[in-house]
Amino acid sequence: MDNQIILSLLVDNVAGVLSRIAGLFSRRAYNIESLTVGETANPQISRMTIVSRGDERILMQIMAQLRKQEDVRDVKVLYPDNSVTRELILVKVMADKENRSDIISIANIFRAKIIDVQKDSLIIELTGSRPKLKAMLDMLGDYKIAELARTGITGLSRGLQDVTYL
Repeated sequence: MDNQIILSLLVDNVAGVLSRIAGLFSRRAYNIESLTVGETANPQISRMTIVSRGDERILMQIMAQLRKQEDVRDVKVLYPDNSVTRELILVKVMADKENRSDIISIANIFRAKIIDVQKDSLIIELTGSRPKLKAMLDMLGDYKIAELARTGITGLSRGLQDVTYL
């Protein structure tokens, strides 16, 4: 049975680290469902959040292989009960004067932001959990979505008990 895992990695902020991590997954035919990366408070360190899926054996192999990487400083699993994860989507929806207010009402229900208004479209920004994002997209299902961009999941563990300071 496949399980999803969300991994938070602290890595050296050096050229090629993203390629090496992605290559590790590729060489072993592991799938990356989502990958985000960005600099931390320490500009020499980046945080990668990787979402993957596999059986227990494969997930253990992924973690073991990541821990062996020279540029990887820390690997942590973000469990749903002790972490906060979010994803951002931008949705460009076709909107004319007849349906514009209905689309804006849907965005308001989800506390989304209208970040661009054109005569024939709106761009909506929503940040939240994957189920929240899916629910809004389902509600927008009756309207024409022209474009969609997603960041992928990013997250942090709750509290200070397992924080790695570098």
